Amino acid sequence: MSAFINLERISKSFGLLKVVDELDLIIEKGEFMSLLGPSGSGKTTILMMLAGFIEPTSGAIKLEGKRIDHLPAHRRNMGVVFQNYALFPHMTVAENVAFPLAMRGVPKADVAERVKRALDMVKLAQIKDRKPAQLSGGQQQRVALTRALVFEPSVVLMDEPLGALDKQLREHMQFELRELHRRLGLTIVFVTHDQGEALTMSNRIAVFNAGRIEQLAAPEAIYDQPKTRFVAEFIGETNLFAGKVESRDGARAKVKLAHGPIVEASAPAEFAAGDDVLASVRPERVRLTDTGDAANAIPVKVLDTVYQGDHLRVRLSGSGVDMVAKLERRTRAWPVGTEAFAAFEPDECMVMEP
Repeated sequence: MSAFINLERISKSFGLLKVVDELDLIIEKGEFMSLLGPSGSGKTTILMMLAGFIEPTSGAIKLEGKRIDHLPAHRRNMGVVFQNYALFPHMTVAENVAFPLAMRGVPKADVAERVKRALDMVKLAQIKDRKPAQLSGGQQQRVALTRALVFEPSVVLMDEPLGALDKQLREHMQFELRELHRRLGLTIVFVTHDQGEALTMSNRIAVFNAGRIEQLAAPEAIYDQPKTRFVAEFIGETNLFAGKVESRDGARAKVKLAHGPIVEASAPAEFAAGDDVLASVRPERVRLTDTGDAANAIPVKVLDTVYQGDHLRVRLSGSGVDMVAKLERRTRAWPVGTEAFAAFEPDECMVMEP
């Protein structure tokens, strides 16, 4: 892959409010890049600047090495899919899909063939004569996606396109989009605040917070190796323990927690003995045992156990720490009040700034 989209020191302010702050981002050709973050973090503003609907306050946007931030939206060759689909209610499915081709002056003889091919691709040919009001939410979403693809754009931009769907249909459409991305080799920039959605579909995820990217990495690294407290807490659930680095040995550090126990954890090179840190471990990485022989075994007492279908959520407290463990539901019972040891591997505990 080669660098395809470059955002160089991009900033955007609305009056005194800086929404995006000197952000750099490279998106590769054929990549599925998710911009993930809470409302107001700047991710949609980035998408709108890419699309040409908003001008950056400063910085440059490049496509294949050429600046495009001065070009109007219709000259950027980018398809856009919004959360509300933005379909024309008076047009049929086929007419909606044909609209961007007509706007680009494609000969009428070619339009019908390209619309047919596009509708066949997403299995919508049988409803081509229906109006949007006659379609389900999933069908409307697929029509909007088809309209964004029919003119063969270089990039497809998606702003919360699955947000209006129910959970089951949303998950189904996630896998449909994954398959379409693989089959067509599309470059997709996908805005979402849904962590599971981003983890499911992306090649890489840019986690946004207050107009900046907190971490940019593959889904596995974002989840298993969060670099900041914000990423650790925003992506899934985590246990955080305050402490101080006692010593280092290669990529690991011994961390003395604030209330006594010492744990061994993976630590980036910038952390040295004496540094105040946080240690983060995911609840599903914590296991319970009767003995203290395991790595990072901390004496605890079971406060509560909740059945949650595919796992048990167990609240634990002891040795000055509170934590949550997610255990397979077929493991042995751990009644409230049971004394045990909570244990986790050093490689599954990450050191980060407090």
